[in-house]
Amino acid sequence: MSLRNKVTLIGHTGKEVEVFNFENGNKKATVTLATNDFYINAAGERVEDTQWHNVVAFGKTADVLEKYVPKGKEIAIEGKLTYRSYDDKDGTKRFLTEIRIEELLLLGTK
Repeated sequence: MSLRNKVTLIGHTGKEVEVFNFENGNKKATVTLATNDFYINAAGERVEDTQWHNVVAFGKTADVLEKYVPKGKEIAIEGKLTYRSYDDKDGTKRFLTEIRIEELLLLGTK
């Protein structure tokens, strides 16, 4: 993997993994990943900040996500940022930022 486009995140999945099987036998898995951070506001209170990330995997990594990663599972991923656009059902152009997983580590308890 290039160091020019590298993302490393640890978080919890926000939904069940969605799997798409292509006609050529390839597989794609998508899931959302929540990462949490905090800051101290002007009143000295701790404020939690959650960011949501769209995550995508292909091939054997998609198989692992499908089989072993339920909603709420803590995972660590390393991958790269990808950007794409599509036209929704109303013809509006939508833009999507995803993290394509290249390395996956299952964390937490069973």
